Amino acid sequence: MDTKNAISALAALAQDSRLAVFRLLVQAGPGGLAASKIGEQLGIPPSSLSFHLKELTHADLIMPRPEGRFIIYAANFPTMNALIAFMTDNCCGGNPCSPVVTTACAKKPAKA
Repeated sequence: MDTKNAISALAALAQDSRLAVFRLLVQAGPGGLAASKIGEQLGIPPSSLSFHLKELTHADLIMPRPEGRFIIYAANFPTMNALIAFMTDNCCGGNPCSPVVTTACAKKPAKA
């Protein structure tokens, strides 16, 4: 992932409703959810939800797919993983570490 795409993804996630939508879709897994289910579960009105779904789609964080009369939205896991990899690329001074940085890997603050 390049810096421009990372900034786009982070900007899309830097809003309460969009972050909640994305987290819900990650929990839902590859099957995704219909827009109506997303709105119901998060209490977001349809007009606002469509704007947030558009922003997440433009950032390539979610993928819509038609299914009958519905549009199903699913998290774009390759983009999510690429963003995580971008954010942790130089973790621990370039030394291999787990995907979740532990306190053993993080630098300890200097003593005052």
